[in-house]
Amino acid sequence: MPRLPLTVVFLCLTLGGTSASAQSGKSVDPLAEVKKGAWVEVWQPGPDGEQIVLWPRSVKLDKPDTGDHPEEVGHGTGPVAGKPWQWASYVTRPTMTIYRPKGESTHSAMLVLPGGGFAAVAMDLEGTEICDWAVRLGMTCAVLKYRVPQAWTGGKRPDKLLALDDAQRAMGMLRERAADYDIDPDRIGVIGFSAGAYLAANMSNAPTRDYPPVDAADKQSPVPDFAIIAYTARIRDNSKAPTDLSLAPWVKISPDAPPTLIIHAMNDPTDDVRNPMAYALALKQAGVPVDVRFYARGGHAFGMRPTDAPVTTEWPGEAKQWLTDIGMLPR
Repeated sequence: MPRLPLTVVFLCLTLGGTSASAQSGKSVDPLAEVKKGAWVEVWQPGPDGEQIVLWPRSVKLDKPDTGDHPEEVGHGTGPVAGKPWQWASYVTRPTMTIYRPKGESTHSAMLVLPGGGFAAVAMDLEGTEICDWAVRLGMTCAVLKYRVPQAWTGGKRPDKLLALDDAQRAMGMLRERAADYDIDPDRIGVIGFSAGAYLAANMSNAPTRDYPPVDAADKQSPVPDFAIIAYTARIRDNSKAPTDLSLAPWVKISPDAPPTLIIHAMNDPTDDVRNPMAYALALKQAGVPVDVRFYARGGHAFGMRPTDAPVTTEWPGEAKQWLTDIGMLPR
């Protein structure tokens, strides 16, 4: 993929994982050149966050499609719930940013996987704002800034998904450093949005890594202890009839996947609701506990910002109750 000028980003307004019609369910390539405001800068957290580089400098990392293009941050092409949102892109040195719990710790942790169509990473809307909620629940929270952009040519998954390597590395580091963060290494889960939701599902069903181990962190299990999947795509085979919920060829389901909560709006115009339907049924078939919360309205990429759509105000409470039910939060 050629490099793009600084006035262009691979990102559509909806942060879509797979831009699609809710009626047809047919996907198109999400990488659209959209004018935006951006500048060359490495994304940095606020004072409450501790940013950690995932990979030692001695490790030769595969680069995103744009090679050594310097990292940029910018604002999306439209507000969400009346507020702008910020993304990072051209990420070559992935990081995770740790946020400590407010008040008494539950010793549980959550790795947040923002969306952005594997073109950018929605750092606040689907990242730091999620951690603001998680730390109020007494959880340790980590936001992943993973390598992008990486195209899904023809709507197909790349053979090697760089973001998956970064997510598995982050999970191993959280478990390896559990004592330092005052967390239970067996109570670390993921929450993902849009492209990040696909990533969370991929992690849930991938017990092995696609990269050689670097250190002790890579001896830890990369599979999360729970998964929350919000408005996912890239799971259903969109070449099938609308009533066919077959999985895409690259989606594999493990009976050892963790308990999963799925959240989706039926009117999502970007990531068709058949994707989470297909995933939920596949998990059930494999004997994996799965809860589903479908809402009539809500659209796509709402994060935790309240609008007049009930899903935007109700899903955080639903998720809290579910985390309590599976033993990740105290009753």
